[in-house]
Parts: sequence; C-alpha cells; structure tokens
Amino acid sequence: MKANENRNRRRKKTWLLIPVSAIAVLCIAFLIYTEQYYHAEESALSALKSDESVTITQREYGWFFDGPSETDALIFYPGGKVEETAYAPLLHRLAEQGMDICLVRMPFRLAVFGVNKADQVMAQHDYEHWYIGGHSLGGAMAAGYASTHSAKLSGVFMLAAYPAKPLAENMKALVIYGSEDGVINMSKLEKAIRELPDSGEVHVIEGGNHAQFGNYGMQAGDGHAAISSEEQQQRTAEWILMNRQTASGLTGE
Repeated sequence: MKANENRNRRRKKTWLLIPVSAIAVLCIAFLIYTEQYYHAEESALSALKSDESVTITQREYGWFFDGPSETDALIFYPGGKVEETAYAPLLHRLAEQGMDICLVRMPFRLAVFGVNKADQVMAQHDYEHWYIGGHSLGGAMAAGYASTHSAKLSGVFMLAAYPAKPLAENMKALVIYGSEDGVINMSKLEKAIRELPDSGEVHVIEGGNHAQFGNYGMQAGDGHAAISSEEQQQRTAEWILMNRQTASGLTGE
C-alpha cells in the first residue's frame, strides 16, 4: 500500500514538472526570437545627435526630438523587431521641419506589448495637437490606440501599415507605403484602405519598399527599392507634414 502511494506521489511530481518545463522552453524560445532583431545603421545613429535645429534627449519612454514646434507632436511606434533608433533620420527631418517627435522604445521591440505607451508620453509633454503613427507593426498598433483614443488625437500616420479596427470618422488618417513593398499583406492593406474615414489619404511611394522608412538594412522578404532611403523618407516627411497641417486647420506653406 505504501509503495503504491509513493508511486502515485512520484507520478504527480512528474506531471507537475512537465508544464513548468514547457513554460521554461517557451520563455527561452521567446527571448531568443526577440534578441534577433534589425539594428540601426550608422547613418541612423548619426541622426540621433542634436544640432542647431533639433535637440535630442533620452526619456523614460525612449527619445524626444525637440524642434521649433510649440504646438504639434508625433508619438512614433517602431516596427516589430527593429531597433527604435533606426528611425532617427526620418524623425529628425520631421522635427526640423516643425513637428516634435516622441520616439517610443517598445518592450521586446514589439509594439504589441506597448500599445498604450502613448499615455505615458502625453503625461510628460504639453502640446495642443497630438498625433500618433508608426511603421509596420508599430503603425498597426498606433492605429489600434487611435481607434480607442480619438478624443486625444488629431491624426494617425501609418507607414507600411494599416488599421485593424475602424477609426473615428473625424480622425485624420494617412497611409503611406512603397510600391516595392514585399512584406505587407497587400490584400489586407487594400481592404483596410477601403474602410478608412472619408478624410483618410493614401500615398504610394513609387520605387520605395518596406524597410526604407527606417535605416536598418534590407528586411527579409522585402522588395528591392528603386530609390534611396533619403528620397523615400523625404517624401514621407512631406506627406506627414502636409496632413498634419490639414488636421490642425493650418494652411500649407
């Protein structure tokens, strides 16, 4: 009888160890997965330096690009498994031309774990007009935040991304993607575009691809760009600034 009890006890311990071991394996696999990410290129790190137009500082949430604007700021969510500093060239350009930037560092470099990070950002700054945007997964998560916080925002900008949930009709929405993008799901993108608010706009960058919104090199599965990253980012900045002016009720220059 006692032998049977000991065997039963050992069986229970064995069954308890199985889920613990499985969880440990999953955690290790997840950590390995998230540590394999796209790193910022040297050109991006060079743009992460202050100059006479833009002061760049590290904040608890990530990085703050403080340019000449006193009224408008963009909260930017980086793409999945991309080092956030890879977007410094584009964001420096935007800040220089009149839109302060709050670049968010995401947990595990995946914006899905930091959808509401915008709350933390807005608690630390005071602007009349707040915008949110991002690239790829970051753009989708930014749109997700915008879908439930429209009263706080003047617009949402999605780079190689699209909203998974409906946006408020009064929400200024901008979708920008490259004609050579080999990563984005085009059928889902086209469907989402048809469901944008009436004020939404879509711009295709001819010759642009998925990765060149940032400076982190070629992305797996992406198409080869026919234009430089500088040109793709310049066009992106122009459209964002134009839509920012429209959403704020400003006139173009």
